Amino acid sequence: MSAAPRAPSGGSPRASSGGSPRTPATTPAPAPLPTSRGARYAWYGVLVVLGALVGAAGALVQAAWFPAGLLLGLLATAAVCYGGLRATGTQVGVAAAGIGWLVAVIVLSFGRPEGDGVFGGGGGDLLFLFGGMAIAVICATLSRLPRPTP
Repeated sequence: MSAAPRAPSGGSPRASSGGSPRTPATTPAPAPLPTSRGARYAWYGVLVVLGALVGAAGALVQAAWFPAGLLLGLLATAAVCYGGLRATGTQVGVAAAGIGWLVAVIVLSFGRPEGDGVFGGGGGDLLFLFGGMAIAVICATLSRLPRPTP
């Protein structure tokens, strides 16, 4: 009575009878980036608007729910800036989102003649302003994504 041959230990994907090894699973290539000039400018416009919305929402939230709101506002800023890098593949996408964020925050910091203002001048406000600018710079200095090869 002979024993059936055993597969070597180590979880080899081959059968003991000399089957071919499996090829590693490859991830699909990312979708091609917009190549037309109009599509790129549309992306940049969308990112400016998203940056402004995130800046306005972060300015309101960071003061309302201080420690968690500040963290939420900075995380949203990082998400829109990094999303700009991933969506366009260039630092111009990060700059578009950062410019929208900065314009919204600066406009909200002016206040009104009656004395109403979004920013009260406390430590959380300064952390939001400087932290958001630092996040935009960090995202802008990240390396660009490689272009997919056809």
